[in-house]
Amino acid sequence: MESEFPQELADALTGIHRLSRRGLRGATTGPRLRGAEAELLRLVRARPGIGVSDAARELRLAGNSVSTLVNHLVRDGHLVRETDPADRRAARLLLTDTAERRLADWQRRRAELIGRHLDRLDPADLDALRAALPALRKLADTLHEEAEET
Repeated sequence: MESEFPQELADALTGIHRLSRRGLRGATTGPRLRGAEAELLRLVRARPGIGVSDAARELRLAGNSVSTLVNHLVRDGHLVRETDPADRRAARLLLTDTAERRLADWQRRRAELIGRHLDRLDPADLDALRAALPALRKLADTLHEEAEET
């Protein structure tokens, strides 16, 4: 593998992520969510009923940090904290309708933003991006696996 490729790939992915976030900020309604708050909401959407400690492990954050995020998101009307019937000491997290709508709106706007820019690429570049998706997903999986091991 060429020695510059890993850095070039990481730079390109970081740039796409940063610029797409920046492109979405202007149309956001309500107070802006911090990155970790948005990540937690997306995790709860993917795994309704997840506990705080499992969320902390999944996000690779300290439990008290996730507890603080949960408190803010509950206060702001984005999360509901319910008592786990199997363990009354544990809480399960669920999205509110407000958070569901906000995440759906964000996903729609993100798809529109990226779609506008994909429309500007030539067919060969689009084909190359489509062909790269399985490899990028595998890369994400291996990064996730390594994070789980540590």
